Amino acid sequence: MSARNDVPPSTVGVELLDHGVEVEYTDGRKTLYRGVPEPVTDTLTTPPKKETHVLVTDPTETEGVMLYVNDLKTHDDILEATGVGRVVLEDGEEEEIFPGVTVRRPGGMRTEVEADPEIARGRVFVFVEDDWSEQSYEFVAEDRAPGDEEVDTDDTRSGDDAEPTEDGRES
Repeated sequence: MSARNDVPPSTVGVELLDHGVEVEYTDGRKTLYRGVPEPVTDTLTTPPKKETHVLVTDPTETEGVMLYVNDLKTHDDILEATGVGRVVLEDGEEEEIFPGVTVRRPGGMRTEVEADPEIARGRVFVFVEDDWSEQSYEFVAEDRAPGDEEVDTDDTRSGDDAEPTEDGRES
């Protein structure tokens, strides 16, 4: 199967913890996106070649929908088994992936995400990672994080030294 197609997401379980966001895939496996998400109020721009995962919760914050943006490594059958969706964009393209959540490829292998949590009717998280680091972000209303206008994540932080699973996350 291809690894370059859009794949629609299914509902996944979500648990918001004081040390990160846990996602339970439809196949029963869980992954933990570690760290308290950094607030974002406008546009999040990722560094080149980073994996970008967008999670939008429902109003109860116990389930949500997750999409990988421009993931070219994960095959369709794996995404379908886990409930994770995928959107693939060319440079210069943009798409509203959920109501109130837009992703675009401005060029240079970067991804931009804009979100309005009020329109999304839930919490909007973005996880940016590679084999060496991971960062967590949450879109918040302007009045919750004054002064945050745009976050450029080129100043990556290193993750901790926990045992990673096959997909690079703690199980």
